[in-house]
Amino acid sequence: MKYLADLTATCEQKASDFESRQQLRTEELEAIAKAIEIISSNAVSGNADKYLPTLIQRSKSLATFRADTQSRAQAQVALFLQSKAKELNSRVLSALADRIAADPFRKVKKMIKDLITRLMEEANEEAEHKGWCDTELSTNEQTRKEKTEAVETLHAEIDQLEASIAKLTEEIADLTEAVAALDAAMAKATTLRTEEKAENELTIKDSGEAQTAVAQALTVLKEFYAKAGEATALLQQPEIFDSPYKGMQSENGGVVGMLEVIESDFARLEADTKAAEATAQKEYDTFMTDSKVDKEAKSTDIEHKTAKKQDEEQALTVKKSDLEGTQKELDAALAYFDKLKPSCVEAGVSYEDRVARREAEIQSLQEALRILNGEDLA
Repeated sequence: MKYLADLTATCEQKASDFESRQQLRTEELEAIAKAIEIISSNAVSGNADKYLPTLIQRSKSLATFRADTQSRAQAQVALFLQSKAKELNSRVLSALADRIAADPFRKVKKMIKDLITRLMEEANEEAEHKGWCDTELSTNEQTRKEKTEAVETLHAEIDQLEASIAKLTEEIADLTEAVAALDAAMAKATTLRTEEKAENELTIKDSGEAQTAVAQALTVLKEFYAKAGEATALLQQPEIFDSPYKGMQSENGGVVGMLEVIESDFARLEADTKAAEATAQKEYDTFMTDSKVDKEAKSTDIEHKTAKKQDEEQALTVKKSDLEGTQKELDAALAYFDKLKPSCVEAGVSYEDRVARREAEIQSLQEALRILNGEDLA
């Protein structure tokens, strides 16, 4: 309802304004008709025939004066702009000076105004482009710096990982070889110990049997000689021999003495063999214990180094993938920098010089306009 009320009020106001405008137009037509009637009278038309030709001639002379003045101003502007073009090395002003000499006065002023507008627009566009270039170059430089540092860091980390993996591979191979050597040494030691133990046990067994046999022989001989001595001592009356019969007992130490020595040798052999067996077994046990401890330590070391190697190989794969991606990003940043160079870096003339020359060109054009307008530049 409010909108309808506002709309109705607006329409009524416009209708009232239109009616007023129509009334004014009607009155205007009436005034023009009356003016025509007055001009058509003898007072106006007759005096016009008498006096207006001289006025027209004066008007023509004034127009000619104005044209000459404009031509001189136009030539002065052309010379001024040509001088400024040489001073500023401006092709824009030089081309404009050439055109001013040939184009009409009115067109020259418009052309100068249009050129001033275009130069100002170019200045604004270049200022925006300069801001964009500064932002893009700064961002690109930061990106290139970060990506270059990242690539160098990744290369160093990859080299370190590869060196570590190579060292771990060598160490694992050495440890594996050492474990294999320990297994071989323990196997050989076990074989030798088994053979040596069997030989010692046989020696001890034979020594015991020999001692038993010699002891039996000694018993037999000792009993024989004891009986023989008693028999000869009782039977021989009167005495024929100086002493009882002793047989081979006393010759070269006697058989009994020799057997006792043999028995002693076998006893010593048995004792020495048992002692050697005990020593050999102890040395074998110590060697096996040390070897097992050493093997376990080396096996544990192999497990740790193998796990570390696997972790580093996985890390190396990730680092190489990261390097590939980072290198692509760096290459993209370098390629984008090459694209920025023509318009933002390698422009030939610095931005400050271009701005200064454009401002000088605009100032020269504004001075040219003042010359065309007849203003005093001093």
